[in-house]
Amino acid sequence: MERLAARLREAQATGVPVPPIRDELAAGGVTQAYAVQQANTRHALAAGRRIVGRKIGLTSRAVQAQLGVDQPDYGVLLDDMALYDGEEIAPGLVLQAKVEAEVAFVIGRDLDQPCASPAEVMRAVEFVLPAIEIVGSRIANWNIKLLDTVADNASSGLFVVGNEPRRLGEVNLRLCGMVMERGGEEVSTGVGAACLGHPVNALVWLARKLVEMGEPLRAGDLVMSGALGPMVKAEHGDLFEARIEGLGSVRVGFGA
Repeated sequence: MERLAARLREAQATGVPVPPIRDELAAGGVTQAYAVQQANTRHALAAGRRIVGRKIGLTSRAVQAQLGVDQPDYGVLLDDMALYDGEEIAPGLVLQAKVEAEVAFVIGRDLDQPCASPAEVMRAVEFVLPAIEIVGSRIANWNIKLLDTVADNASSGLFVVGNEPRRLGEVNLRLCGMVMERGGEEVSTGVGAACLGHPVNALVWLARKLVEMGEPLRAGDLVMSGALGPMVKAEHGDLFEARIEGLGSVRVGFGA
């Protein structure tokens, strides 16, 4: 696993994506793919980086069907992956960058109980924010299946959240509409229900899964809950703005 983890780190460091690694993970399946992810997380922590939350992927039923899976996956969010609203990303910082609009949850209390109920999970949410995830892949040409993306930290790159927190009860997350524009042109639309029927459903799944893994969500963690609409390829010079009904807007730019 350390060899595959190092291969992914080298891809990030050199800016040269690598061929798919799923065949080398097939014998151990998803468990082995998460072991690669965890190896790179340990490497990041040893280098002084901090875990600030988690991201959830594969929350679209259509994408799950495409990859032949029946549940999401997750990755780790690190401190140096966080951007401020409107920040410009330096060229090459994210390999094969794409963007997607999401709902972000900030957790106000530990979620370490087994099989937490939806009510317990909602009670633990301190506030919600609009967010854009900048996803990237160390796998060449985004030629990924489940084992590739799990090992590659759920294809994580960077993330940015808005500046106006809302209480969970102040917004209808299932029906909230999302519009994302690039330079004023609409490029992606969606709704909260696109994320496992409701973004809270994704959060409940993650809370339970992380307790199983012995890594429960803690107070202060931020959770990117999954895309509300199609991903959009990002190019140098692009400026994206996502607006989510009831949550406000958030922006991110890509350096020319």
